[in-house]
Amino acid sequence: MSNELTIAVLGGGSFGTAIANIIAVNGHHTYLWMRDAERAARSQASRENPEYLPGYVLDDNITMTADLELAVSKSDVVFISVPSSSFRDVTRQVAPFLKPDAIVISTTKGIESENFTLMSQILEQELSQVRIGVLSGPNFAKEIVQQQQTGSVIASDDDSVIKCIQDILCSPSFRVYANKDRYGVELGGALKNIYAIVSGLAVAVGSGKNTQAMLLTRSLAEMGRFAHELGADPMTFLGLAGVGDLILTCTSDLSRNYRIGEALGQGKTLEQAVKEIGQVAEGVNTVRIVKHKADELGVYMPLVSGMYDILFEQRPLAEVAKGLMMGEQNSDVEYSGKS
Repeated sequence: MSNELTIAVLGGGSFGTAIANIIAVNGHHTYLWMRDAERAARSQASRENPEYLPGYVLDDNITMTADLELAVSKSDVVFISVPSSSFRDVTRQVAPFLKPDAIVISTTKGIESENFTLMSQILEQELSQVRIGVLSGPNFAKEIVQQQQTGSVIASDDDSVIKCIQDILCSPSFRVYANKDRYGVELGGALKNIYAIVSGLAVAVGSGKNTQAMLLTRSLAEMGRFAHELGADPMTFLGLAGVGDLILTCTSDLSRNYRIGEALGQGKTLEQAVKEIGQVAEGVNTVRIVKHKADELGVYMPLVSGMYDILFEQRPLAEVAKGLMMGEQNSDVEYSGKS
């Protein structure tokens, strides 16, 4: 366990709140920054985040605030846990307040559409004199605050970042594994959201276990194929940030992306599905971004293409499903560990 540190978690959603609570329980003074000052004051007074994690009392070491400078300027480590659409803007706001040599960690599972930029790449572009990492894995916030045993992955090419994050997050119910393939870990977190939509849709239309097993396995193959083309290590996808996160989000209605798929399978429009969920589901935007990048690179991703056609081209599900089953029959396992 490290000495007591000051930590900021930027983003008052469910995951940001859960991570902040783990850190606070571990004895570190923790700022949880929320954009809305009224909401932050209400949460600080009630010791609860009723919008995202109602009913869970937060540790006394957490200070909830809308004052970004207060939260960041004193912090040794800053976690950024905001939607991908806000990530660059928040990073730019943070830049003037960061301590020299601070550690900045992204927990956001998304991709910025312009130039296909991952969140840690945004950190590299917008910040200087900081150490960067990515936290990702099969981590539902509700189960984290219930102290269900959970594993996650810290990815960084800096050993000091890995050790620090393992120290401040490790607890009897939360274990953090190390990985040097930051790009692969981050891609895994973003890509699995697409397949969670696919899986939710499949279950909603009555698909059996055979179909679900096939979808999960072929999803993993697509993820590895795409990541390999982009320079990540396909073996990363056999870990918690790959297959672990994929299994979690593709088999549970705690996943917002899975619920989007369920709603689509029940005949609702994309607009109705998004409105019904009421929170950001990163997978919808990721489908569009990854489809365009896969086409540009010539990477075969039939599930992504099929989901794109359903979401944005209004192609009937039955027609897309038939096309997937009658399409090219590829090899089952495509990677032998050789580049």
